[in-house]
Amino acid sequence: MIKRILHNYKLKALNSKEIRQSFLDFFREKDHKIVPSSSVVPFNDPTLLFTNAGMNQFKDVFLGAGTREYKRAADTQKCIRAGGKHNDLEEVGMDGFHHTFFEMLGNWSFGDYYKKEAIVWAWELLTDRWKLPKNKLWVTVFETDEESFEIWEKETDIDKSHILRFGEKDNFWEMGETGPCGPCSEIHFDFTEKGCRPEDINAGLEQVIEIWNLVFIQYNRKTDGELELLPKKHVDTGMGFERIVRVLQNKKSNYDTDIFSPIISEICRITGRKYEKENVPPISAIADHIRALTFAISDGAIPSNEGRGYVLRRILRRASRLARKLDYHKPVLFELVDTVADNFSYIFPELNEKRKFAGEVIKAEEESFNETLDRGIKLFNEVASSLKGTKIFPGEQAFKLYDTYGFPLDLTEVMARENGLKVDLLKFDEEMEKQKERAKSARKSETLETAKEADEFIHNLDTKYNPYKVDESGINTIAYIPENKKNIIVLSENPFYSESGGQISDTGILLTGQGQEIKVTDSKKNFIIVDRSDVFKDSQTNVKAVIDVERRKAIERNHSATHLLHEALRRVLGSHVKQLGSLVHNEYLRFDFPHFHKTDDKQLNEIEEMVNSKIKENIDVYTDEDISIEKANRIPNVKKFFGEKYGDRVRVVHIDDNFSIEFCGGTHVKNTSDIGLFKITKEESIASGTRRVFARTGRGILDYLNEKIREADTFVNELPDKFTTMQRQKLTEISGLIAGADYRNAMLLKKFLNDRDAVFESIVELKEKYLSEKKETEKQMMKENLSKVFETIDEFVKNSFKENGFEIVSKKIELNSIEEFKETGEHLRKKLKNGIGLLAYVSGEKINLVCTVSDNLVKDKNLNAGKIISVISKELGGGGGGRPNLATAGAKDIAKLDEILKGFPLRIKNMISN
Repeated sequence: MIKRILHNYKLKALNSKEIRQSFLDFFREKDHKIVPSSSVVPFNDPTLLFTNAGMNQFKDVFLGAGTREYKRAADTQKCIRAGGKHNDLEEVGMDGFHHTFFEMLGNWSFGDYYKKEAIVWAWELLTDRWKLPKNKLWVTVFETDEESFEIWEKETDIDKSHILRFGEKDNFWEMGETGPCGPCSEIHFDFTEKGCRPEDINAGLEQVIEIWNLVFIQYNRKTDGELELLPKKHVDTGMGFERIVRVLQNKKSNYDTDIFSPIISEICRITGRKYEKENVPPISAIADHIRALTFAISDGAIPSNEGRGYVLRRILRRASRLARKLDYHKPVLFELVDTVADNFSYIFPELNEKRKFAGEVIKAEEESFNETLDRGIKLFNEVASSLKGTKIFPGEQAFKLYDTYGFPLDLTEVMARENGLKVDLLKFDEEMEKQKERAKSARKSETLETAKEADEFIHNLDTKYNPYKVDESGINTIAYIPENKKNIIVLSENPFYSESGGQISDTGILLTGQGQEIKVTDSKKNFIIVDRSDVFKDSQTNVKAVIDVERRKAIERNHSATHLLHEALRRVLGSHVKQLGSLVHNEYLRFDFPHFHKTDDKQLNEIEEMVNSKIKENIDVYTDEDISIEKANRIPNVKKFFGEKYGDRVRVVHIDDNFSIEFCGGTHVKNTSDIGLFKITKEESIASGTRRVFARTGRGILDYLNEKIREADTFVNELPDKFTTMQRQKLTEISGLIAGADYRNAMLLKKFLNDRDAVFESIVELKEKYLSEKKETEKQMMKENLSKVFETIDEFVKNSFKENGFEIVSKKIELNSIEEFKETGEHLRKKLKNGIGLLAYVSGEKINLVCTVSDNLVKDKNLNAGKIISVISKELGGGGGGRPNLATAGAKDIAKLDEILKGFPLRIKNMISN
């Protein structure tokens, strides 16, 4: 242990705020642009778990893919190194200078100055501005970098014996497995009293540490490992803020500086422990870990079971276990969030904005892990104490701690190391593989085998998959029938969407040349699944593939609504919301997202209203088809999913560039108005910190309300006089379904379980509520749909057939109800000031007809809508009549309808002529 540090040097006393500011001021004087830190969560860089260096935000510049309005920059960058290539998690708590979260002070040159200026300015700041003792400074250069060696030797007054050469491991900097890189020159500080030796540099000693790395970026490391020269040479320097503060404040450890002292004091206050002796490592590590958690969560990361979320969960669980070493068994980390925010929000204001949310997330995670932590520790101790004659902790037990008690493997390894043990990693990996195999066997192995066989079958076939252009009448394609596979067909062109990205597959039919109809029940991109293929006599034949268009449209409504819901959730609940899972069905949509509270009624209403407002804005939905991943990544505010493997070409769906832009391979409506209406039907928790929303659109809302009305009727009709235990349980479950997300759940449950008459009254009340809501929904949907229909009618009139100054309209239209049809006929009558119109609406197997005649033609030409529609409806196998200016009819012969509508203008022309 160091007894006294820099005992014979007097440095100017600076606090950490002053040190950070003096660094920025120095480079401002050197004409550098002071830029803000980028997020510690690099959402636009799928190669990184976390921002691990100051240069991450300038990666595009170093690669020649982007530019800045300045050529020199400086900042303090938030960084986390706890996963991937740069991972300091294992070292935290073991020494006084490693951290998971840290600030990196840096200065950059983008094709401007290079090695000489970078080296000379670094020496000037350290020795002239900050007055560090020159004999305490050592520098290293890459073994073949003669230029840097010569600059240190001739342009500074450093002791020449303090310039050392090192190889690629220490003095060639790389951001990751791929990307910008180059030789570097590191500056080290010697804390020892008598002076260190050359062999102490880069030896991992706590008394001799690196404080600044000057990286000279001139290469790009490609995926095959090859180095290629960059178009321009750049400078990227990084100084560990915590380390330089330790140097300037003359401390034994980074944790003794004023960066950490407020957090450590708060930990001691809460736990009742002193920061001394055996308490120093756990308190130091907890102080480090809470900074990493608070900064990461404030920037949008959330603890989870994958990717960066799992890194955060590991950090949090390590810290929770460390609290046990202080004999503290309550959640402690969430209580430290305010201290972190109070001490760093002056430079990073997002901490203040997100402090409440970060605290809630951390508290929920702590409470969840605490339920199993003590039991897991007990199991570990029992296993460890039972080991005789071995220092190997069994891999099976390590896996049990992981699988049953939520212990990350590295946490078990830390505990083992503390007990002089080593985990049997081979056995742990073996148990993990067994679990994966069990999971695989539980999946649809038959479907997987089918897919494999289909892939082998189509190897030499010319096939393509194109579900994005839909022809309602179907497309002509070739069906290839594999031998001995009764329900598999490969199409030369497959128009059926195959389940992907949460969107379910299309269904439909195949029509053979002999008029046979075969149901398509599923699609798998390379092949489709049908209910039978024994009708085919040959190995290939021509067919027509017809998608169930109405079902596809319902799916598209729900998919576009999912995108709107995603952004609405983010705007109402916070930017931490992201898609954790989704299902886009023809009947409903489902969306999973991270959030640590039940979404209350007010929030749900606000989300619902936001989505419906976007629907009403009639926003065109457009897709960037098949664009490069590089171009897509540069689209502002585009949503994509970390860990998702995207190809070189992607699709990007836009729904108002100021609202929703997402990577997406699914199908969507052409305009938001096509969605019709949106309603959230349920919100629930599915795991700790994960919520799920169900919603419906369009007529799906009416289906949902009808379901609830039927459930209420069932309750009323089957309600017993006295509830059994099983009935109580069932009532509790179903009452939640009936009550929905926006009703008095607690009150209703209490009534269910205590008072039969009250239950009866509540269910009747609920039924009335749903009936009222259904009526209101139908009115709203009708209003929304009619506004679009009326626009269509106006276009019909504008482009109508003209005869002697008279307008003639004959069209088939799509509507939702006979009530809409009546309103549509009346609108046509009002628009036709001098003409005749015939509209047809097909509902199921029935044709609905309306005919209008303007008043002047009734009077002057003796035309009569009732007589006209009577004749036409009879020709279509029906009948009807009405007033001279407006008449309706019904008919059955749908096959003749198009012919009748096409011949209507000529029929009227002859009537007018006579």
